[in-house]
Amino acid sequence: MGLLGWIIFGFFAGLIARAVLPGNQRLGCIGTTLLGVAGAFVGGFLTSVWRGTDWRDPEPTGFLGAILGAIVLLGVSQAAFGGRSSR
Repeated sequence: MGLLGWIIFGFFAGLIARAVLPGNQRLGCIGTTLLGVAGAFVGGFLTSVWRGTDWRDPEPTGFLGAILGAIVLLGVSQAAFGGRSSR
């Protein structure tokens, strides 16, 4: 997959993850895209750990794994920074 494919893939995965997880996520288009791409790698890491393959060499996973990885990242982010106010 080329760079443009990763950008489109990441945007849609991040967008769906943000829609599924309730709360106020202050992310723009670029943040949503980066969330989806990072979610693909987190999903690939979790899949490799679950399958018992080499976890030191994670591969990006499919669309569903990217969404689940992005949800995990959003949940961790909200747990760590959710209580802060930016006023």
